Amino acid sequence: ARLAESGGGSVQPGGSLRLSCATSGIRLSVAAMDWYRQPPGRGREWVARINSRGITNYSDSVRGRFTISTDKTSDTLWLQMNNLKVEDTAVYYCNLAGRDQGWGPGTQVTVSS
Repeated sequence: ARLAESGGGSVQPGGSLRLSCATSGIRLSVAAMDWYRQPPGRGREWVARINSRGITNYSDSVRGRFTISTDKTSDTLWLQMNNLKVEDTAVYYCNLAGRDQGWGPGTQVTVSS
């Protein structure tokens, strides 16, 4: 399976971004997927999960602001990020749920005024 994240950028606090994760070799109709992020100088942290039935879970830090979703026709994973905060600054990664290998290059999100 291969993963490629995109959609990152620089925004001001309160702004929005929509990240995408193009997958190859993964069928989102049967797979659960995670979004992770790695803030500057810190380890990778879990952000959100969606399972094959569309059930979602979020970390406390993003719940109510971020929305994870999938397009099963294109096997694409999305992360809609609203009301962004400075502390959301990080490189964002997608992966199969629970897998700690095969990471993509990530996409940089920078939130600053």
